[in-house]
Amino acid sequence: MYKNYLFDLDGTLLPMDMEKFVEIYLASICKKFAPNIGIDPKLFAKGIWKGSGAMGKNDGDCLNIEVFWRTMNDVCGKDMRVFSDDFDDYYRNEFIAARQATSVTPYAKKSVELIKQHGGKMIVATNPIFPKAATYRRIEWAGLDVNDFEFITTYDNSSRCKPNLNYFYDICSICGIVPEESIMIGNDVDEDMCASRLGFDVYLVKDCMINRRNKDLRYYKSGSFEEFYNWLKTVV
Repeated sequence: MYKNYLFDLDGTLLPMDMEKFVEIYLASICKKFAPNIGIDPKLFAKGIWKGSGAMGKNDGDCLNIEVFWRTMNDVCGKDMRVFSDDFDDYYRNEFIAARQATSVTPYAKKSVELIKQHGGKMIVATNPIFPKAATYRRIEWAGLDVNDFEFITTYDNSSRCKPNLNYFYDICSICGIVPEESIMIGNDVDEDMCASRLGFDVYLVKDCMINRRNKDLRYYKSGSFEEFYNWLKTVV
C-alpha cells in the first residue's frame, strides 16, 4: 500500500519521558560547557532553549543550524560557534546521560525489518533541532541502524520544523517521494498528524502520545506501537 514510511523519533521509534529527557540533557550539557566557556549555566541553558525555539520558527531562509548558532551568540553575548566541534564531542559522549529517560520498544526494530523485507523506503522525520551526532545517537538508543533510513532530518540539512507543512514538502523534494504513496508515523498530534493535510496517510502511536489541545483522534489510525506493527503486517 505504501512506498514510503516517515517515522518520528522521540516518543515514537524511541519511547521517552520528554520532561525528564530535557532536564537531564540540559543539566549534562551545561555541566560540560558552562565552566570551560566561563558563562553562567542558566544563561547557557537559555541559549540552548531559545535556539531550539528559533529553529522551530524557521521558515526556510537558511538552515536550522545557522538559526541555532545565531541565537546562541545573541543570548550568550559571544561567538559560540567556535565550540561546535566540542558540541559534537558532547553528543558522542556525555549525551549518553539522557538515555536513562528513554526506553526501547522491540516493535520499532520489527517494523523496520518488515518494511525492509518488502522494499519500502524509510525516513526519520524527527524535528531537526539537533545535530547529526545527537540524532544518530538517539536512533542507536532505539536499537536501530541509521543505515536503514534513506534520509534523517537534522539541524544541518533542514530549514524548517514540524508542524510547518513545508518541512514535509522539503522531505518529498529531497527524497523524490509523493505524499499519496507515503505514511507518517508519530506520537505528536500537532506535529506529526498535520502531514495528513498534504495527502500523507498517518498513524498515531499512542504509547508516548502528545496531544496538547486534546484534539479528537477518531480521524486518525492509532494504537500502541505493537498495534501499529500488527496493522503494518496487513498492508506491506
